Amino acid sequence: MTDTPARPIARAPRGFADKRARDLAAERRILSAVSEVYERYGFEPFDTSAFEYADALGKFLPDADRPNEGVFALTDDDDQWMALRYDLTAPLARFAAQTWDTLPKPFRRYAYGPVWRDEKPGPGRYREFVQCDADTVGSARPEADAEVIAAAAEGLEAAGLPRGAYVLRINNRKLLNGLLATAGVADDRQKLAVLRAIDKLDRLGPEGVRLLLGEGRLDESGDFTKGAGLAPAAIDSVIAFTAVEAGRGDALDRLSNVVGGSEDGAAGVEELARIHQALTGMGLEADRALVDPSVVRGLEYYTGPVFEAELLLQTTDERGEAVRFGSVGGGGRYDDLVARFTGQAIPATGFSFGVSRLAAALRAAGRDAGAGARGPVVVIAFDEARMADYFAAAAELRAAGLPAEVYLGSSGMKAQMKYADRRLSPAAVILGEDELAAGAVTIKNLDLGRQLAGQVSDNREWREARPGQQTLPRAELVAAVRKIVEAAS
Repeated sequence: MTDTPARPIARAPRGFADKRARDLAAERRILSAVSEVYERYGFEPFDTSAFEYADALGKFLPDADRPNEGVFALTDDDDQWMALRYDLTAPLARFAAQTWDTLPKPFRRYAYGPVWRDEKPGPGRYREFVQCDADTVGSARPEADAEVIAAAAEGLEAAGLPRGAYVLRINNRKLLNGLLATAGVADDRQKLAVLRAIDKLDRLGPEGVRLLLGEGRLDESGDFTKGAGLAPAAIDSVIAFTAVEAGRGDALDRLSNVVGGSEDGAAGVEELARIHQALTGMGLEADRALVDPSVVRGLEYYTGPVFEAELLLQTTDERGEAVRFGSVGGGGRYDDLVARFTGQAIPATGFSFGVSRLAAALRAAGRDAGAGARGPVVVIAFDEARMADYFAAAAELRAAGLPAEVYLGSSGMKAQMKYADRRLSPAAVILGEDELAAGAVTIKNLDLGRQLAGQVSDNREWREARPGQQTLPRAELVAAVRKIVEAAS
């Protein structure tokens, strides 16, 4: 008796997803549309390798001897740690520092590609996903931030979000620094507690935030969150700041009244005013991009303006239940990132969105960017001896720019038609003995068949009527198939 070798279990690693045509078509269409927008704004296409030296990433490195916490890392043959990139910004900073003397300044680039994070996966949270970024490195002008915001808005619309379906919310790190100075907050721990409290405004409301700014808050489960410990007057200042209604011109006036007395606060208001003027000049209305003091986004990372793209569409999951996507992208100014390498401050600003997340949001809103994913035209194979004829038909369609394939399985006519239907093929091409003898071709319009299938009441009548099936001269193959394909576009 021989031992049967152990067979591996077919399974995908946790946090990694397989993607078929619909998902890939959605991502490709989004990337194609957004790339066109970014190039129109003058951003140069750019990419870096999947791996960076771990010390160049500089985010998840608590242990110099094993710098793989949060990233997928390994040692090179020279014992240097390398890691898969966890975003597209850290590699840009490394590239800018490495080639700064030779780059046009400012350097404007857009990039997209997979990134990897060694974090606990969960629903909608993957270890590998595709990001798309647009950045300007080397300009400290607030107008550079404004242009990134405008390009992001136009990119989201090109991807499939109509106006009114999203809004870009803008804040400034300097406003928050001015707020904290006005409130008398100097301790770093206390600053972080205040910022975290503000970040919960949309979930807890003003009263919940007020508790977190003070002694703390007891939630419904009985868990107690320790507060920032601010004095009542300081709490009032923070609440007044968060109460400023989102907008543009009027909002800036109200924010100036709250934080304009501090140097940082006044600088932040001035930067936002210049962003507002540039956005107005570019025709970006306040309902598409507005100042919102409640936005708190990675403020240990960003140094000035920050922005977040929020989805406003009603979205549902596959069960028809309402889901909230909230943010579908964001960014801001990060003037200190390149300085990690050079010691020289080089200003930079950018916007990033998760392509898979945006595709999922569009699908949940009934605007699936991959809904039109199609299979090829399928040429039915009847006879081994006539395979050359079938391949000639497929080659003719391909030469005309129409995707086509010859069925290469071993099943009969019925199974081949089922195969074509499962591939979402627009049409099947039939070259039987009768067609070949007559110099003809039979084309079955599968799109029309799927459309009419729901109206069937009599299967026999359906088979006899053969809806969407036509026999034409062989020379008319390409024109007839093209008509079917274009009717579905």
